[in-house]
Amino acid sequence: MKGIDLSRAYAADVVEPLLTRHFPDLRYATARLGSGSDMLGLDDEISRDHDWGCRLTLLLPNAEHARVATVHAMLEAELPPEYAGHRVRFPVTWNQTESHQVEVATVTDFAASRLGARPAGDHTLTTKGWLTVTGQGVLEVTAGAVFTDTTGELGPLRDALRWYPAEVDRFVLATAWIRIGMRMSFIGRTAERGQELQSRILSAALAGELMELSYLVHRRWAPYAKWREALLPAKESLTEPLRRLLDSDDWRDRERAVLDAAELLLKVQRENGRPGPETAAARFFDRPFWTIADEVQSSLLAEVTDAGLKAMPHGVGAVGQWADSDPLLSNPDNRAKLAEIYDNLTGGLTS
Repeated sequence: MKGIDLSRAYAADVVEPLLTRHFPDLRYATARLGSGSDMLGLDDEISRDHDWGCRLTLLLPNAEHARVATVHAMLEAELPPEYAGHRVRFPVTWNQTESHQVEVATVTDFAASRLGARPAGDHTLTTKGWLTVTGQGVLEVTAGAVFTDTTGELGPLRDALRWYPAEVDRFVLATAWIRIGMRMSFIGRTAERGQELQSRILSAALAGELMELSYLVHRRWAPYAKWREALLPAKESLTEPLRRLLDSDDWRDRERAVLDAAELLLKVQRENGRPGPETAAARFFDRPFWTIADEVQSSLLAEVTDAGLKAMPHGVGAVGQWADSDPLLSNPDNRAKLAEIYDNLTGGLTS
């Protein structure tokens, strides 16, 4: 049984009947949101060794905030010890007590706990809020299964988080191209100077950057590293150039692999309504190396009018594009604090 199937049955057979009995007037949503491979439908037998089982997200309308504790206490008292052969109360990595794993919160409080930014009443985020979310954080709100929803709020919130607003999209996408262009010429330069190992390390890093770019041009949120390939957009067309980039013994073929992948993704970018030149390739000054043409990122930034975004230093994008600490990025509270960095970089012009 997949984790989502267990959660769905647990909600229908146990949790929802308890809610109907004790709170017949309560509007709520039951879902399997939050962390865990099973939330993405990617769990297997190995996944069951931790944080897997009778897990559920129970969300109330924002106006019902005062009832969250009452509902949680009722579940603590009324839930059975087991369901379908699985323990109902068990420890998880963030809470080692024997507790039930029905997370009860209001819609907005739950979203804020995952995003690190609090949606407004119309479910929108500020520009700084968008820049401090991660793809995994958004997926923990939007990617899981919803079983019942009478809140009137969860659906609109998930719709609002479908993708970045247009100007933030251009800004983040331009940053991804800048990152690739700044290091692409180093593949050949390091190899020619006898640093073959460094050339291969740079090639592997660029393979990861191209995977990130694929998510961006397809307007898809990227999960955390373990599942990046599993959900990769355009995986069929990107696999061949990415394998060449990782496997080839000739730096020229690795460089060409970057360009081949870049041309594929630039074409998707144009087809999806964003600007871009006809080709991604440009010579790196007078050297025998290739890089990404300046027009790729400049055409995107030309559509950015937000004062805070325009004041940002060259190549600074969303937090995941300049911070590479898993403990930092996986903690929404830490990401919320990073919003101050954008104020420092722009003199307070970001909103």
